[in-house]
Amino acid sequence: MLKLLVIGNLGKDAIVNTLQSGQSVINFSVAHTEKYKDNKGEQHQKTTWVDCAWWTDKHAVVPYLKKGTSVYVEGVPEVKTFSKNDGTTGTSLTLRLFACQLLGGGNKDSNGNGQAQSTPNDQQQHGQYSQERVDDLPF
Repeated sequence: MLKLLVIGNLGKDAIVNTLQSGQSVINFSVAHTEKYKDNKGEQHQKTTWVDCAWWTDKHAVVPYLKKGTSVYVEGVPEVKTFSKNDGTTGTSLTLRLFACQLLGGGNKDSNGNGQAQSTPNDQQQHGQYSQERVDDLPF
């Protein structure tokens, strides 16, 4: 089995496509940017785009898959070739997902400041707990 793991940010909002058979797929693209220095010490960056296709009925996550959201995805890669308008051949990387996890950060609130606020109920649902100091630890 060939498996690919990607951490990156969504390039646009996810969309749900439903086939005539009733199956649905969530489609979105993830950008992974790698920063590196060349032999001369000059800073460069390279962005790789990965088209994702998640065949799932878990549509409740779609409202959270917005442009800029940081995600971890894993799945089976498929490389496709196509003809460009100028006659040259292009390639695209599509990942057939079997796992998708939202990561913190990447989204802006209505004021443009950092991550959007979450309620205590949201924190419990996503496994995030309060970091209040507890003074009665047994050690």
